Amino acid sequence: MEPLLWIILGVGLLVAEIFTTTLFLLMFGVAALATAGVAALGAPVAVQVLVFAVVSALSVAAVRPVIRRHRRSALESGETAFGVEAIEGSDALVLEQVDANHGVIRIDGEIWTARSYDGTQVFQPGERVRVIEVKGVTAMVWRDDSSTDAVPDTKR
Repeated sequence: MEPLLWIILGVGLLVAEIFTTTLFLLMFGVAALATAGVAALGAPVAVQVLVFAVVSALSVAAVRPVIRRHRRSALESGETAFGVEAIEGSDALVLEQVDANHGVIRIDGEIWTARSYDGTQVFQPGERVRVIEVKGVTAMVWRDDSSTDAVPDTKR
């Protein structure tokens, strides 16, 4: 009966990981499944709990540094930015008026929905803007005129 409980716990943690995507529950799910194997061999409950604790600790210690290394941004790690990171900081051309609620821009030939980073700014078609950050599929933009406005620091 105990192996079944560990299997249910392990599968439950693995399913929960699908919804959290932090990879934290994954390590405990693997530990629970490993403990199910020990329980199936007839180990006492105290040994099962010890195996669960040890496998959990080892998996966290082994996997967490790898996850942290891959979560660093390209700017922090000195690598070439790609994806959304490559778009942030890019210049763009306004195709349709951009304000706090809607707009369309072109970034390196790609069409993006856009919003004004500062809700009071409005950009007309033909103006150049700078992408400050990307929220979902919407580029948050700022006037690309460094002589009149300072670009806000979004890296806090």
